[in-house]
Amino acid sequence: MNTPRLARSVVKSGVLNTKNEAFTRLARLQRDVPQSSSSVPLQLSIADLLHAPGIHDWVKDRPLEVHGFVRSIRNHKKMSFASIGDGSTLEPMQAVLTPSQAQSLSNGTAVRLVGKWREPPATKKDKISELYVQSADVIGATDPSKFPIQKKYHTPEFLRTIPHLRNQVPFNSTLLRLRSDTIAAITKYFAAEAFTQTHPPIITSSDCEGAGEVFNVHSNLKERKDGSNDASFFGSPKYLTVSSQLHLEALAHSIGKVWTLSPTFRAEKSDTARHLSEFYMLEAEVNFVDDMEHIMDVVENLVRSITTPLFDSQVGQEILVSRDPAEEHRNSDRTVMIENRWKALTADKPWPRITYSQAIKELQSSPQAFDHKVEWGLGLQAEHERYIAETVCKSPVFITHYPRSIKPFYMLPSAIGSDGRRTVDCFDLIFPEACEIAGGSMREYHLLPLIESMQRHGLAPPGSPASLEDDDLGGLSWYVDLRRWGSAPHGGFGIGFDRLLGYLAGVRNIREITTFPRWVGRCEC
Repeated sequence: MNTPRLARSVVKSGVLNTKNEAFTRLARLQRDVPQSSSSVPLQLSIADLLHAPGIHDWVKDRPLEVHGFVRSIRNHKKMSFASIGDGSTLEPMQAVLTPSQAQSLSNGTAVRLVGKWREPPATKKDKISELYVQSADVIGATDPSKFPIQKKYHTPEFLRTIPHLRNQVPFNSTLLRLRSDTIAAITKYFAAEAFTQTHPPIITSSDCEGAGEVFNVHSNLKERKDGSNDASFFGSPKYLTVSSQLHLEALAHSIGKVWTLSPTFRAEKSDTARHLSEFYMLEAEVNFVDDMEHIMDVVENLVRSITTPLFDSQVGQEILVSRDPAEEHRNSDRTVMIENRWKALTADKPWPRITYSQAIKELQSSPQAFDHKVEWGLGLQAEHERYIAETVCKSPVFITHYPRSIKPFYMLPSAIGSDGRRTVDCFDLIFPEACEIAGGSMREYHLLPLIESMQRHGLAPPGSPASLEDDDLGGLSWYVDLRRWGSAPHGGFGIGFDRLLGYLAGVRNIREITTFPRWVGRCEC
């Protein structure tokens, strides 16, 4: 089968035309805002006021209406200055009020301000435009003595105790917009590549990875007195999904190329900065492809198309100037670090692709002492991955063809090499500093070899594969059934979406990337 292979091209421009983002903002205003002078206030976001080009000419002599929250307020004898944020930008707007207008305002108060937007006088040192307020209405009052988010540094640990409020912190709202912009870039990339977005189920009948770290699904239905209900809502054990891969394979069989961004769940009792119990996976499957290089091309070009717009977008610039949430003061080294990450991901050269066996040789010949044993047949630990990415390759790197014995049952075996070692056609994408970000493989598409692999992994009983019935295959019987009806070579991948966002934003702890993080022992709201 000679499948046309994607060119291993380097994406030089993002699918979102972010260099024109400011002008797009202005075009939207010109479309939505009447040009004729009117006494009716124009309702604008703070991002519109601060970032739309030519905004002064557009709103000149027009009353403006701004909704937002008071971040801080300074009261003087003749006037007051309030810092107002609405989440649309990291930078606040400064509002100038009379003392009587500011009397009922405090940190956290939701307000409606109406006034005129004025450029600073030429003699003023601080060249910041301001809203000169004509009327101020309190929409939602706040008790300043009890409001949890004060104008001071709050540790990530404290903010995690108030997850319903912590996204009001400016940097956290910036992360929300980064997530939104990234999803938009992903959607446009896949649409341009003729992928179909799908929504696989959250409740499944099997553990895709076979690791057993799953959440069981139960209902609160009670068994009837006559015993007609066995207290199981579905009649058999069901779980929260650990991956959408198996269902994506079924969908790819019908329409060729599919993708999803879905929540996944792992009951892994790991209390680290890299693990959550609920997180998002970006997954895709491609049918009628027999070359794993094709799948890695999709991953590489996808990540490049996500990263490239950050250099010029509003949210990208705000990420660069923000401080690490784990540090009280901004560190300029952080800006350099993030920029270097983006440059490495978008550099005008393909990412290296080395085999697991090559990686083992590099590790074994290294003068560096590792805490974990380096031996063919063992998994690569984080310290090994960091060394390969940061010291050997000095860039993102694909590590391919891992030993069959340490990988899941569904992976397609590679051709046996001259050394007799058995590997599978799979890959992990390793980023410097962050380690594994993505993983993928070709899938075993032959019926009997798939059942044999399931037997080796303890997912099917021993015996002749051809003699096994659906009942013998349990919750995976439907997956096996796909191999009976026109099964074709196919492959796919999964990207840890929250990990990727954390890497792009320079956030070290994945718990700061997700809006409502869940991990072992913690699920506040």
